[in-house]
Amino acid sequence: MTVLGSRLDPAGPEYAAHREAMLARLTEIEAEHAKALGGGGPKYVERHRRRGKLLARERIELLLDPDTPFLELSPLAAWGSDYPVGASLVTGIGVIEGVECLVTASDPTVRGGASNPWTLKKALRANEIAFANRLPVVSLVESGGADLPSQKEIFIPGGALFKDITRLSAAGIPTVAVVFGNSTAGGAYIPGMSDHVIMVKERAKVFLGGPPLVKMATGEESDDESLGGAEMHARTSGLADHFAVDEPDALRQARRVVARLNWRKAHKDPGPAELPKYDEDELLGIVPGDLKAPFDPREVIARIVDGSDYDEFKPLYGPSLTTGWARLHGYPVGILANARGVLFSAESQKAAQFIQLANQRDIPLVFLHNTTGYMVGKEYEQGGIIKHGAQMINAVSNSTVPHLSVLMGASYGAGHYGMCGRAYDPRFLFAWPSAKSAVMGPQQLAGVLSIVARASAAAKGQPYDDEADAGLRAMVEQQIESESLPMFLSGRLYDDGVIDPRDTRTVLGLCLSAVHTAPVEGARGGFGVFRM
Repeated sequence: MTVLGSRLDPAGPEYAAHREAMLARLTEIEAEHAKALGGGGPKYVERHRRRGKLLARERIELLLDPDTPFLELSPLAAWGSDYPVGASLVTGIGVIEGVECLVTASDPTVRGGASNPWTLKKALRANEIAFANRLPVVSLVESGGADLPSQKEIFIPGGALFKDITRLSAAGIPTVAVVFGNSTAGGAYIPGMSDHVIMVKERAKVFLGGPPLVKMATGEESDDESLGGAEMHARTSGLADHFAVDEPDALRQARRVVARLNWRKAHKDPGPAELPKYDEDELLGIVPGDLKAPFDPREVIARIVDGSDYDEFKPLYGPSLTTGWARLHGYPVGILANARGVLFSAESQKAAQFIQLANQRDIPLVFLHNTTGYMVGKEYEQGGIIKHGAQMINAVSNSTVPHLSVLMGASYGAGHYGMCGRAYDPRFLFAWPSAKSAVMGPQQLAGVLSIVARASAAAKGQPYDDEADAGLRAMVEQQIESESLPMFLSGRLYDDGVIDPRDTRTVLGLCLSAVHTAPVEGARGGFGVFRM
């Protein structure tokens, strides 16, 4: 056994300061999560209940197996935009009749569940996760269609939603639509293209054009039920495969549909796993409030991997990046974690070799971010930092084993790319409340702009206004700081959620279980040209 030791002192003042800073950030995140949970607010929630309807998360709870977790994804979507936090859609991974599924649920308390641009982005990300991990998709539908004032941002790209449903089906990944209310116009194609459709009596309304549109287009008089009611679709059109008398009955039938899918994971459950040797609560006191101060990621690894057992690879070479092998909830993983922020040539080459080894062995990779990027300066440029960094990015780009990324601290510059940031298609990417991500740190970016402006003034022979420069630097620092924070980035779906550090092991375990629904196969070549 190679159990990691720990130098963390939970009774010390440094730990207490770090913990206090993390808890303060968690309080901010929880306040924003509460907005998503609140949906359209008390008025619209109460109106929805008076109609005898369940809320989106109540529907999900009845759908899932009792006492099983639900990994909600992108709960802060649309944060900082003109649209409500959560984007009027709930997405996540849960277990139905023993089958891990990707679940989406419209939130009809938010503008009738109408889709805005962020709803679309969130739905497309959910479909991407389902496709990559071969997860059956269950859609709980009650939506008034597109939010018409924003149609210019929805209509053209929105067609990808219907393409995704058909691609999932073509790939043999089951799709199930449960219709509780409106699913009209373009939204009618969600049940229209799903493999299995359940509709609720006297509630479901599925038609391309409602009575007013039909009247305008053809002069025909009609009503909701004859045009698109559940009973009509069950008896006449055949669009409804199952007719439910109420919402609980619809969810019961959805569970039975999933039970009959004969769906099997590509990999068996690894069975019981040994807990870490150290308390997960201590994860709150590891990351400093000031990310300029370094921290040892092995303290994090020791609190998330099975038995705190970690076999380090090349521990004496490239020490600013620790790489090694472990198990997490029984699943084998390779871990890359930034130890001192900066990535040098040795760290980059070590990472490239380690990623290749993981692909040879079909082992998923976990990236734990705290990097300011690749090292700059004359010595390092002459030493080949560009080509060595390119080797690492090449390896990450062409690796085919599942990648899971967690932003713990800084994730700046090309280091964000080399550590498998969003653009490099990790299967899942989560952030801690302490995380920051941008092209560079706020002070560095503001300083660079100041140096360039000062040099430009000197080249033109003009005096430089130092007072204006100080004001500009302060403004730029404030802007970059606000745009680097987890809520801002999560609102734009640059991650799959901001998580409590104490939940990291559980979240990664749920993700590893999901990715093992699909085959895990590494690249045996095809890494492109490694510049030497």
